[in-house]
Amino acid sequence: MEDPILSFVEKQEWLAPLQEVGEKLVKDAYKSGGETGQAIKNAMHGVWLGHPLHSAITDVPVGSWTAAAVLDLLEAGGHEEYAAGADAAVAVGLAGAVGSAVSGLTDWSETHGKPQRVGALHGLLNTVAAALYTGSYIARKNKSRGLGRLLAFSGFGIVLASAYLGGAISYRQRIGVDHGPDADEDLPKNFRPAMAESELVEGRPAKAKVDGTEIFLLKRGGEIFALPNHCSHLGGPLSEGKIEGDSVICPWHGSRFCLRTGAVLDGPAVHPEPKLDLLVRDGQILVRRSAA
Repeated sequence: MEDPILSFVEKQEWLAPLQEVGEKLVKDAYKSGGETGQAIKNAMHGVWLGHPLHSAITDVPVGSWTAAAVLDLLEAGGHEEYAAGADAAVAVGLAGAVGSAVSGLTDWSETHGKPQRVGALHGLLNTVAAALYTGSYIARKNKSRGLGRLLAFSGFGIVLASAYLGGAISYRQRIGVDHGPDADEDLPKNFRPAMAESELVEGRPAKAKVDGTEIFLLKRGGEIFALPNHCSHLGGPLSEGKIEGDSVICPWHGSRFCLRTGAVLDGPAVHPEPKLDLLVRDGQILVRRSAA
């Protein structure tokens, strides 16, 4: 069933310039940092975590500002002892919003099309919410508690709207989920033929299909490597990628995977490729999901 809110956002052409400029600024910022920039980018994607950092860190501002809303209601009801807790929750939420924004922008810059458009509005709403909470915190410290609560409640409403879009990006548009095959469901338990060894050209990636699942194959220096062919980031074909050392680089967004283990070496991918066992028998390359 089509989501009318999502469909409406996807048609907002006025967001296109923001997409183009924002993507370029984020990518250029990381690129200018060289290896250090790439390391920071990997950290912000969540390569070290094994899943997107953004989805984990967003709990900090959302949770803190939810607590602030509850404490503000209690204070407004005459319980002034909750004022300090509400102020602290607003401050913690603002601190968490910084990490959430940086990680979110990093992931967003490696999307395209409709998900990037929805993400642009998601980011705009979060920026407005953060500005309102900043104003709220300043008002609280200037003893204007009524104004502080009003700004915070306004910000919380925007946070909820933005969170809806964030959920749609993840669960309907499948950004941040693993686009590679399921090791247990899609990869064979027992060795299955993939390709004749004679069909592989030294140093040239090839694509085979085993029980309906595409497999990336590469022969180099007398050794054969095998990985699932679809990049775990957004499903890019690794067989069309670039070989660099002991790694393959996805042609779509530059995710880099270890040929031997499937581990993510560079994002935006954060989910490793399922490891495959391989053997050559009677001139045929056989693969199965790793028994390790």
